[in-house]
Amino acid sequence: QVQLVESGGGLVQPGGSLRLACAASGIVFSGYTMGWYRQAPGKQRELVATITSGGSPNYTDSVKGRFTISRDNAKNTVYLQMNSLKSEDTAVYYCRANALRRYWGQGTQVTVSS
Repeated sequence: QVQLVESGGGLVQPGGSLRLACAASGIVFSGYTMGWYRQAPGKQRELVATITSGGSPNYTDSVKGRFTISRDNAKNTVYLQMNSLKSEDTAVYYCRANALRRYWGQGTQVTVSS
């Protein structure tokens, strides 16, 4: 079975940092573009960042310069380092594996609040 398991979410103050991780199993990890999406209550799910199998990243403008996506193909894991967090970053963050087939993780809650 395919599993994407996110971890690392939590409650942080504005300006703080978190690192999310997504461990994948059941897929040939190196064959997938990996991504992070987020969804806040009452809002549509939005793309945060993607990274190709070769390590080329892309970011949505609202997180560019603050977030860094990376992957460790040997560990079948993709990360999202989130710095300078803002209240607007509060959401459930989802991991996605994308190739001919697409898979989603269960999500991890990130709350940025003072």
